[in-house]
Amino acid sequence: MAAYNRGDYMPAVRLFRPLAEAGNPKAQSVVGMMYRKGEGVARSSARAFMWFSRAAARGDARAKAELHEVSRDMTPAEIAQAQDMMQTCEASNYRQCEY
Repeated sequence: MAAYNRGDYMPAVRLFRPLAEAGNPKAQSVVGMMYRKGEGVARSSARAFMWFSRAAARGDARAKAELHEVSRDMTPAEIAQAQDMMQTCEASNYRQCEY
């Protein structure tokens, strides 16, 4: 969090992504926020939706609120694409993710 809080997003995403992939809901929420804002990664509502969904499913209240917000700006087709991407990532143990 120290790297993220001081704006060092590239090192932060390299640290948070493995934790998010391992199922840590707080890390998933942070990665989702990074995709939503384009911090250290290309801005992507679909990828933000994916990570917020994973964190929300694990009980992260902030992720639930962020998921609601990001989904308001997405079309049904974009949400379906994000859900497909999430399933592909999880089925491959995050080896076939497009990020």
